[in-house]
Amino acid sequence: MGLFSADIKTMNDLYVHQLQDIYYAEKQILKSLPDMIGKATDRDLKTGLQKHLQETENHVARLEQVFKLHDLKPKAVDCPAIDGIIDEAEDVSGEVEDKEVLDAAIIASAQAVEHYEITRYGTLVAWAHQLGRDDAAAILQKTLEEEKAADKKLTVVAESKVNRKAAS
Repeated sequence: MGLFSADIKTMNDLYVHQLQDIYYAEKQILKSLPDMIGKATDRDLKTGLQKHLQETENHVARLEQVFKLHDLKPKAVDCPAIDGIIDEAEDVSGEVEDKEVLDAAIIASAQAVEHYEITRYGTLVAWAHQLGRDDAAAILQKTLEEEKAADKKLTVVAESKVNRKAAS
């Protein structure tokens, strides 16, 4: 379904479509994170990614809770954006032999994922409020805050050591 599909007629339709999009994205992230964890060599990066894997499982559960609030069955729609971000991450990490450079590449890829999620959750929170669904907005806001925190942690790991090691 394209963004401006005939199936999207109302703001609520657009909101539900976005929920389905991020639900798909979170499930794809759950599949790809173990590979990133396996390739990471920096201890703090590996630990951070493992923690985020657990958070991502909670994100999926929260989305399922939001679907339930709306009397909807959880459903995913293809998200070419997250597929592209993940494919690019796999391509880049497959080409890097130097482990320190690989860690920098993993952080960059993980941050691309986080930034996508931040935009989606930010939009969903705003739309939920606009549609009078403060209950759903509160749940989505928790995930948005975790995504922002994950991005900040990745920045700290990158700037405190990984990028320096990769550049030397």
